Amino acid sequence: MTTENKFYEPVDGMTMPRFGAMPTFMRLPHVTDFSQTDIALAGVPWDGGTTNRAGARHGPREIRNMSSFMRRTHHALGICPYELCRVADVGDASINPIDINDTIGRVEEFFSEMHEAGATPLSAGGDHLITLPIMRAIARKEPVGMIHFDAHSDTWDSYFGGAKLTHGTPFRRAVEEGLLDPKRVIQIGIRGSVYDLNDMDFAHESGMRVVTIEEYFELGWEKVMREAREIVGTGPTYVSFDVDGLDPVYAPGTGTPEIGGYSTHEAQQMLRATRGLNLVGGDVVEVAPPFDQSGNTALVGATMMFEILCPLAEAVAARRYGA
Repeated sequence: MTTENKFYEPVDGMTMPRFGAMPTFMRLPHVTDFSQTDIALAGVPWDGGTTNRAGARHGPREIRNMSSFMRRTHHALGICPYELCRVADVGDASINPIDINDTIGRVEEFFSEMHEAGATPLSAGGDHLITLPIMRAIARKEPVGMIHFDAHSDTWDSYFGGAKLTHGTPFRRAVEEGLLDPKRVIQIGIRGSVYDLNDMDFAHESGMRVVTIEEYFELGWEKVMREAREIVGTGPTYVSFDVDGLDPVYAPGTGTPEIGGYSTHEAQQMLRATRGLNLVGGDVVEVAPPFDQSGNTALVGATMMFEILCPLAEAVAARRYGA
């Protein structure tokens, strides 16, 4: 912590070059006591819910490494999250690489302890199934709304003989369990070929607002985000960013790429437009480093994590410190 305030600071790049020191999210201290954080940056290195190309288990480690490129202050928003609240790397949730149900329980327990200690989660996956146990931890008393960036709706019922827990099912399960209010959900960037024209029925019938990529480009990001803000309103809102929402030219290192997505710049603009919402957590998922040896996809993941962190820090500081 600094002597000027009670908050943690990243390692100073003028004291230790950014290619030095132990890799942590944003070069922040590693803090194991959740009660000593306001925003807990956590990894969930698990891709056991993946139905095709695995590799997102390596996401948190590489996102940590590439997050050394993030400096203290957001150049466009003028936000330094580390001046607003206590932000730290709390390490990784414990996982079982060969057992989905055990892993889901472990991840839920990790984030439940975090939530009970008063810390707000911002996580790096991992495949998209990790969002379900996180929501089980933070939304047991009150369902959350969600701004969801993705090429896929992730509202299938089951896969391959009735499996209910995959990276294609988390938000159907979350709605069924009362964790996610579908009428306060918007999904942005949905596209790609489907198994059946009925694949999207649950999302539409439950009340989710589904913005296909065709509609996205017709409306433009500003109109889409204006509607997103109206949909989630003032209630607790979670931001989930799947990197396959981006065109794979920007993020090739992911398990289920779909061409024709939005750009990194458009994604940054949309995340910045969450500023002022009642944000209660977020994640960046499906970064699969083995499919991008350049490291660019992990850099994208780290950057989007920082984009979420800045408005999240303002929201947390407003609730906790009246800032």
